[in-house]
Amino acid sequence: MKQESSKHQNYEILNLLGYGLSKFDIEFIQEFGFTTKTDFFNYFVEIGIVKTGSVVKNRMDLFDPFFPNNGRKGWWQKGDAYIHRKHLIDNLFGKESAKSYANIVKLYLRKNYKIKSISADVTPIVKSRFKKLQKTGLEAELYFMNNFDSLEIFKNGTLEDARLFGDGYDFQINVNDSTYLAEVKGIREKKGKFRLTEKEFKMASKYKQNYVVSVVLNLNDLPTFLLIENPIKNLKFIEKIIKPKQKKEYHLISDIC
Repeated sequence: MKQESSKHQNYEILNLLGYGLSKFDIEFIQEFGFTTKTDFFNYFVEIGIVKTGSVVKNRMDLFDPFFPNNGRKGWWQKGDAYIHRKHLIDNLFGKESAKSYANIVKLYLRKNYKIKSISADVTPIVKSRFKKLQKTGLEAELYFMNNFDSLEIFKNGTLEDARLFGDGYDFQINVNDSTYLAEVKGIREKKGKFRLTEKEFKMASKYKQNYVVSVVLNLNDLPTFLLIENPIKNLKFIEKIIKPKQKKEYHLISDIC
C-alpha cells in the first residue's frame, strides 16, 4: 500500500475527487462522460493534475472506508486518521446529488486549472460554499468541533457555537463550573503563525486564563492540537493597523410604504 508522505500539490482537487468516487462511484464518473474508472483516472493525467492515474485511485482508497456502502474497504488500516477531510466536504456539499457534486468539481477545475472545456452549472448558494473550501478557518473549526473533547482541559465539556456572533471567540466550552472561550486557528503545516483580530485580542485580555487559542496544526496531513491559554500573557504580538477598504452602500431614495 502506497503511503502519503507529503501534501500533493493538487491536494484539494484530489480530495474532492476521492470523496466523489467513494460516495457516488460510477455515477460520479459518468457525469464527466466516462464509463470506466481507468479512463477517468487517466483524464487527470492528460490535463496535468497528476502524473499517474494511480494517484487519483489512491485518493479514492483514502475515502472508501468512510463510505461502507460502496463495497470497498480502501485504506481501512488508517482508521479515522483522515476523516477531517470528509468532514469538511460533508459540511459544504454533503447533501448534493452525484450530478450537482460533479458540477462543483467541474467548477473547481474551471476556476483553479482553467479547464474551459468543462462547463459547470451550480446554484448561488453552492458558489458561496465553494468559496469556503480553500479557507483554513472552516476546516480547523470543524476539526475542533469533532475533537475538542479529546483535550484534557475540555474533557466532558459541552460546546456552544458562537461564530455567528462575531464577539472575538468561536466557541464557549462549559466544563463543570468552568467556562472557556475557544478561538480556533488553522495552520496547514506543522508550524506557522496566526493573528488575532482587535475583538479577539480584547476578549483574550479580559478572560485571560479562560481564553484559549486552539491551534489546529498540520491540516494538510494529520492534524494536531496546540492549545495556548492566556495568549496575551504567553505570546508576543505586534499591533498593526489595517486600513479598511472603501465599501459602497446603496440607499433607497424614498420610503417603501
